[in-house]
Amino acid sequence: MTNYLLAGGGTAGHVNPLLALADQIMLQPGKHNVFALGTVEGLESRLVPERGYQLLTVARLPMPRKLNGYVFKFPVAFRNAVADVKRYIKYHKIDVVVGFGGYASAPAYRAALAMGIPYVIHEANALPGYANRVGAKRASAIAITFPNTKLAKGVLSGMPLRKEIVALIGNDSKKVATKFFNLDTKLTTLLVTGGSLGAKKINDTIEASRGVLDAAGIQVVHIVGDKAGLEPIHTGSYVRLNYCDRMDLAIAAADFAVARAGAATVSEFTAVGLPAVFVPYPVGNGEQRLNAQQVVAAGGAVLVEDANFTPEYVRSELIPMVSNSKLRQQMKDKALATGFGDGAKRLLKLVNGVL
Repeated sequence: MTNYLLAGGGTAGHVNPLLALADQIMLQPGKHNVFALGTVEGLESRLVPERGYQLLTVARLPMPRKLNGYVFKFPVAFRNAVADVKRYIKYHKIDVVVGFGGYASAPAYRAALAMGIPYVIHEANALPGYANRVGAKRASAIAITFPNTKLAKGVLSGMPLRKEIVALIGNDSKKVATKFFNLDTKLTTLLVTGGSLGAKKINDTIEASRGVLDAAGIQVVHIVGDKAGLEPIHTGSYVRLNYCDRMDLAIAAADFAVARAGAATVSEFTAVGLPAVFVPYPVGNGEQRLNAQQVVAAGGAVLVEDANFTPEYVRSELIPMVSNSKLRQQMKDKALATGFGDGAKRLLKLVNGVL
């Protein structure tokens, strides 16, 4: 029997691959135990118990970014978090730690190292986060999602995907999906999503372009985000949702997509071969542009700057792409060539290899 401690959380980008690996572990022959490590503030506090796994918690400790009182409190708080993880490791007889980045990962790596058990890192983004960059120096193994991720010893394994997405690979779920959203099976479907928080520029541009999209025979499933302040509607060829809890069916219904380039989004689209226009988040460290780099270079997607995603772009560039069935198929094939449908299996093989 092997006892696994999976550390991560905070955002869906950390929690979903953690849960995908947990599910893959439990599919192995024999008896295994999986424990998740996170914080009470993150999404893991809801998603982990809902999936049936025990959540162990540590304090949420952001790295100090400026000189203030928190800088002096952080070292003691971090040592306390490491001590908490050590107790978890001892009590649950943990054999290996797997970290996905986020607040819980740094103390987990430090505790595993202190107690002499192996730890494995999974880095979702092309641009690694701080916890994983530091932890990588002593890690037993490192898995990366994208080939342009700069972590020494990184093994390309792809993203551990939700089982609902894996189920789409090689299966035709389009009829079921179009019925779920009350779509017209004869029309081409464009999926638009800016992630759980939405993307104002994408939302505004699509709202302004509804008429020309409809005139081109393109129906739209538009997920605007919980905080967009827009009412859900379903009128003719346009479906607007604040949140979609069946993204697997939204992806299955789509012939083309417009989206931000978060690691999970890029990984899910390439795994199923959904061609896309990626509009990277314009603020921050530029990781979304790097996430999309490989599939864009391969011809499976197009990258457009946030400022350039305008109604004119929709008319002159997006509609011709979406309307061209031959081009869509070519892009689908090229996207598939860069994707991984078995990221959870690959990661588990790497993890079990350090035991």
